Amino acid sequence: MVAKVSISPQGPVFSELVQGYWRMAEWGMSPQQRLSFLKQHVELGVTTVDHADIYGNYQCELLFGEALALDKSMRDQIEIVTKCDIHLCGDHTPERKINHYDTSKQHIVASVNNSLSRLNIENIDVLLIHRPDALMNADEVAETFLALKKAGKVTHFGVSNHSPRQFELLQSRLDEPLVTNQVEINPLNFDVVDDGTLDQMQTQNTRPMAWSCLAGGGIFSGNSEKETRVRNELEAIRQEIGAESIDQVIYAWVRRLPSKPLPIIGSGKIERVQTAIAALKFELTREQWYRVWVASKGYGVP
Repeated sequence: MVAKVSISPQGPVFSELVQGYWRMAEWGMSPQQRLSFLKQHVELGVTTVDHADIYGNYQCELLFGEALALDKSMRDQIEIVTKCDIHLCGDHTPERKINHYDTSKQHIVASVNNSLSRLNIENIDVLLIHRPDALMNADEVAETFLALKKAGKVTHFGVSNHSPRQFELLQSRLDEPLVTNQVEINPLNFDVVDDGTLDQMQTQNTRPMAWSCLAGGGIFSGNSEKETRVRNELEAIRQEIGAESIDQVIYAWVRRLPSKPLPIIGSGKIERVQTAIAALKFELTREQWYRVWVASKGYGVP
């Protein structure tokens, strides 16, 4: 079973692995199949699910909500994370000229109401601002967060893809702490290790969420020098620790970071979820972790 952990001093409690639903529209599942998949990973201890209003061109929350409606008791067994602030162009929004960000009170409130409706729930456990908005008025966002919490629509708030300074700006206006920063972490892209993002999370005893841990599959199929170096090093470490596959080494590499990121699983196959869970038993040495660092950078530590 996957352990439950508090991701910040004030909560909430999440599973150490998170099931991501950003590709759900591509899985080709019926509502009953979606419900069965949800029940399967919850039974394994993966109880936290990650969404965003825009995923699947605004369809993934709806698909999840259809499944949840088949067994409403499942709502009490899961923690739901979703995001807002991205305006996408597309068939659903023909009036828009370009993709852009919007952290206005009007948009955040509308997005939350839409997410609640699509997901068939009454409360969002954690709402994240999806991307940094250059036009964000921190006071307006803080006021909006407070109103949503008082209305019982959102319990906790956080951010995604924010720099330390952007995180600090919003936090400076809030009485309650932001509970996470969801960021990209994988052996091909770990800028957050160097730019202070994970240092900030560790300072505040707040656990980040890690998206794209497998780099969108590039580690497995990419042919660049960097991808080849990283893949070969991961394979060598896989053999040393007795892992089934290099994705287990990757999850162990992400989890070795002292800020203790929560990896998000992106697959809709329960076998891949089980593989990720099995990776929890592996812990890399410092040298093994830095061997992946060197393979990615293409040079040794200074």
